[in-house]
Amino acid sequence: MGNSGNSCLKGGSRLSSQLCKRIIPCLDVDNGVTVKGVKFGNLRKIGDPVELAVLYEQQGADELTFLDISASRDERATLVKLVQEVAHVLSIPFTVGGGVGSLDDVKQILASGADKVSINTSAVSRPALIEEIATACGSQCCVVAIDARKISTSTGNGPNWEVLVKGGSVSTGRDALQWAIECVERGAGEILLTSWDKDGTLEGFDLEMVRTFSELLSVPVIASGGARDAGSFIDVFTQGKADAALAASIFHDAQWTIGAIKNELNKAGVAVRLC
Repeated sequence: MGNSGNSCLKGGSRLSSQLCKRIIPCLDVDNGVTVKGVKFGNLRKIGDPVELAVLYEQQGADELTFLDISASRDERATLVKLVQEVAHVLSIPFTVGGGVGSLDDVKQILASGADKVSINTSAVSRPALIEEIATACGSQCCVVAIDARKISTSTGNGPNWEVLVKGGSVSTGRDALQWAIECVERGAGEILLTSWDKDGTLEGFDLEMVRTFSELLSVPVIASGGARDAGSFIDVFTQGKADAALAASIFHDAQWTIGAIKNELNKAGVAVRLC
C-alpha cells in the first residue's frame, strides 16, 4: 500500500516502521453551508464550514476534506472564497473537491490554500485530467473520489461496484474497481472511496469493498461512508486495510470526537497520531 508519509506516535513512543492511520472529517458543503444526508439525499443543515474546520482541527483531525457537493450537479465552479476562508484557519492538510473541471480549476484551488484537490465527475468524463494534474502539480495533490454502489452479478464471482457521478445522482455502469486501477495508472495519488450504500447510515464501513480496493491498489485508500463508532474505525483499519477513514455524521452530531476515536484506536493497537 501507499502511505501518507507521516511518522507516528502511539502510546507515547515513535513508531518508525508503522505509518499513522488518518482520521479525516468531511465537510459536505451545499451553497456555502455544511450539510449531511443519507445515501447522498435528504440533506440537513449542520453549520458553518469555517467554524467546523476549527473545531475538528482542535479535536485532532489529521486532515480535512471539503466537498462542494452541489457544484458538479449545478455545473458551476467550486466556492473559492469559502475555500480561502477555511484554508486560512487550518494548519493541517486540506483537500477540496466539487466542481473541479480543468487544470486551471485545480491551480486556482491550490492557490486558494488547499493542499490537495479531489476530482470525481470530471475525471470520469475526461480521464486525461488525472494525468494533467499529476504532471503539473504532482500525484500527491491528485485525489480521485470514487462514489461506488454495490451491484448484483450473475457470475457467482462475488459483488461488483459501479461508479456514480454528479453527487451520486447518476449511474455510469462503469466498474469501480477497474476505474480505480486506471486512475492510479494515470497518476492519482490517493483514492477517496465512498460507499453509496453505507453513506450516512451509521451502519459501519463497507469492509469488503474497502479491503478489495486497499489490497489491490498501490496508493492510499481513504474509506468513506457508514462510520458508526470507534469500533467501525478499528474494523476499517484492521479488516478493511484502509490507510485513512473519512466521516461526517458522527462528528457533526457530536456522537464522538476525533480525539475519543483516536484513543480507542490506540488502545486497540492501531497506530494514530496522538495530540
